[in-house]
Amino acid sequence: MATRNLLATSNTVKLNGVSFSSSFTDKPNRYLARCWAQTTSSRRVQTACYYRETSLKAVTSLERPEVETDTNCDGIGIVRFLKGKSYLVTGATGFLAKVLIEKMLREGPEIGKIFLLMRSKDQESANKRLYFEIIRSDLFKLLKQMHGSSYETFMKSKLIPVIGDIGEDNLGIEPEIADMISEEIDVIISCGGRTTFDDRYDSALSVNALGPNRLLSFGKECKKLKLFLHFSTAYVTGKNEGLVLETPLCIGENITSDLNIESELKLASEAVRKFHGREKTNKLKELGFERAQHYGWDNSYTFTKAMGETIINSNRGDLPVVIIRPSIIESSYKEPFPGWIQGIRMVDPIIVGYYGKGQISGFWADSKSLLDITPVDMLVNAAITAMAKHGCGVPELKVYTVTSSSHANPLRFGELMDLSYQHLRDSPMENTEIDLAPMKYHSSLESFTSSLSNKMKRKEGESHISTMSDKQKRRLKYLVSMARIYKPYMFFQARFDDTNTTSLMHEMSMEERKMFEFNTKDIDWKHYIANVHLPGLKKQFFQG
Repeated sequence: MATRNLLATSNTVKLNGVSFSSSFTDKPNRYLARCWAQTTSSRRVQTACYYRETSLKAVTSLERPEVETDTNCDGIGIVRFLKGKSYLVTGATGFLAKVLIEKMLREGPEIGKIFLLMRSKDQESANKRLYFEIIRSDLFKLLKQMHGSSYETFMKSKLIPVIGDIGEDNLGIEPEIADMISEEIDVIISCGGRTTFDDRYDSALSVNALGPNRLLSFGKECKKLKLFLHFSTAYVTGKNEGLVLETPLCIGENITSDLNIESELKLASEAVRKFHGREKTNKLKELGFERAQHYGWDNSYTFTKAMGETIINSNRGDLPVVIIRPSIIESSYKEPFPGWIQGIRMVDPIIVGYYGKGQISGFWADSKSLLDITPVDMLVNAAITAMAKHGCGVPELKVYTVTSSSHANPLRFGELMDLSYQHLRDSPMENTEIDLAPMKYHSSLESFTSSLSNKMKRKEGESHISTMSDKQKRRLKYLVSMARIYKPYMFFQARFDDTNTTSLMHEMSMEERKMFEFNTKDIDWKHYIANVHLPGLKKQFFQG
């Protein structure tokens, strides 16, 4: 029987004398909303139409004070905090980090240096990555307009690529470089991580669990470090229903004391030595899933992110720490322009990769499940605000949950797919001619699998699955696997407490709220999904 992890309900308790190390030897366009009549084909399959005024039934609104309109004239002093300080950012060429860097440079042009930790074989390669993946990215076009012909000079004066890897001891940074930047860094921002739900257990442990501790150890060597800011995930507690509290994780308090991270490292290390080739990868993926399930998490990603949080909590000492827990991070709502996204994320492959191309007509999901999406620019604004609030050197750990289901304005999966249906019907995917139908929702994996295989057979003109092409069999296997992996999120009913995040908003001046907006309850979901997210997603899909 699985041992469930406990809900995060208490204050932090420091664990003394804990030291972790890895023993792994393997490196691994317009839009007009229209609704249609609800139809139900069977007890096991449903379609639904969601209206904003009816989609909130059975939702219990969290009790919290409204954000006041009259605020302190001085606010938190966000722009003042950014000025002159230097930062170390991991995961620097990733989706989240790039939006963070852009915002910091745009609103704080007098910022110090931003050291970007990136994997590269040599400095020339690192410089090329900086140029082609950041400086030339269309994400930075507002900065380019602001600085004109001096844009590249400005960017190169602020952004310093540092060769390294959070999966390696001492971050893989050359000692003399480490000594140099440790003299300058004021804030460490931990954006790096492995986000694959079915990742190899050894890889997920090395980066998500041990990576933050390596970064924390480096931070303790920085002479004037004021804050360690770490991006985690809102799903880190493993809880799928009820209220998820905004409290730090601690083994023995709100995580079962049966979890021993050293033992998990040994299990993964033994599997690395025991298996070889493709079998090694498959076995390590299976091991990660099994260990996560055993302790009450849905996958190795959220499980190892939870370990990372507990290690930070145990080993932080007197270092000020902020942990940001976002939900599903998607395209920008407004900044630097609407709809910017990098990569195809979370449910996006379902929408543009399969449903929009007519390859699936339904999915294993509950149309009423809460799909908690946070636009990346709102997340970045919240993180920068928290950074300014806590970058004064007070030795505490503070958790901020940045989500959208916390308010009486949540998005449900059925509503997302209804809006996607209408958008894709009016503005189909390129080179796609299909008679798109509303999404159907299957209450069991067996129903979904049967429906999908029957659809493939009809497309192939065959009557037996044994005569399906190898390509169709592989696709069926992949989609069934995807359905299994996504199940926790397709039936998700928990709500996230965001008391700390709301309180943070209270402290902002009106001017700061305009510059660093992150009030997710104001999101217009119809506008965002149809006019912002899906057009941006389709652009990324065809570019990628």
